[in-house]
Amino acid sequence: MSYRSIVVHLDTSERATYRLDRALSIAQRFKAHLEAIFATFTPEPSPWGVMAASAGWYEKLENHRQERCRSLERLFHAGLSRSGLSGDWIEAPTPAHEQVARRGRCADLVIAGQDDPNDPETYIADHFAETLVMTTGRPLLLLPYSGVFPNMGDNVLVAWNASREAARAVQDALPFLGKARHVTLVSIDAIKRDQAGARIPGADIASTLARHGVRVTVRETDPTVETADTPVGDALILEARSVGANLIVMGGYGHSRWQEVVLGGATRTMLRSMPVPVLMSH
Repeated sequence: MSYRSIVVHLDTSERATYRLDRALSIAQRFKAHLEAIFATFTPEPSPWGVMAASAGWYEKLENHRQERCRSLERLFHAGLSRSGLSGDWIEAPTPAHEQVARRGRCADLVIAGQDDPNDPETYIADHFAETLVMTTGRPLLLLPYSGVFPNMGDNVLVAWNASREAARAVQDALPFLGKARHVTLVSIDAIKRDQAGARIPGADIASTLARHGVRVTVRETDPTVETADTPVGDALILEARSVGANLIVMGGYGHSRWQEVVLGGATRTMLRSMPVPVLMSH
């Protein structure tokens, strides 16, 4: 199994260039076709029309975005040429978040960025990353809004709790796991949350991975006095830092309720506070 088709979302945020660089690197690693989707949040025109004083500002914003779009497009094609890769540049019409999800469903991997509270250009739509996790049906690789990860994927932490979502994430991450130098599988607080006998021991899924040529170190972490009250998401972050992981693989937990995406606590924590890139599947 490999990633043969990758979609990366690009915008006018400060981290877009870095995201493109990582996407090109990953596409080169797997000899994949890379599709770059440029999509930004565009306000409804009617509110701007009634505020004449803001018309100049809005025009200036659009000009800046177009300049940024053209710059990224040039970098994209130069990167493809330099790497000998195939790819497509797509400028998504509004609503942008729906277009990214739709194109992502035809890919093996979707790459996007974490929301940055200090950079308004990262805003695409309410719960953009959460919606991609829940609706594309494909693995989503989220890159943090800070930090540089040149060797991303060579030291992987796999979060395992024997759920359907975790099993899906492990399967979806096999291309990364097969190339990793270190893979640590950790089950945090699983005994307390699951019924006795219901969960699959970490050793079992490690054996399955071994048949794919993946060498796994299993860390079974049971509830203790120190960790009993630690939320699972925070515990995963601590484990990732402990083993020096530069990629976390985990299931994305949640469901849709009317127009709202309702996430599990660990998923919500990771989307907000990820210390390293996270590959998430639902």
